[in-house]
Amino acid sequence: MKTMQEKDIPAFVQAVADAGCNICAIGNLGYVFGDADLTPAQRRAVEPQLRRIAEIYGERDHLMDEIAVYLRSIGRHVEVEPKTGVS
Repeated sequence: MKTMQEKDIPAFVQAVADAGCNICAIGNLGYVFGDADLTPAQRRAVEPQLRRIAEIYGERDHLMDEIAVYLRSIGRHVEVEPKTGVS
């Protein structure tokens, strides 16, 4: 399988966003595609596009931190508040 390179991160992020997914970093934990925000019909329509993007860019798990850093640098992030107290 193809392996994504760090230089491909901006194009990968743009491709995912163009597919209609709100890709964003989640704190310092990693990133999500945001496809859960889509309706079931929209998700079904996006799935083939996301599979094609995965085929084009290849394996990217080794770049999780770099992708998250890039997303934060372009303002695509959600900050996670630390949990305080015990419930």
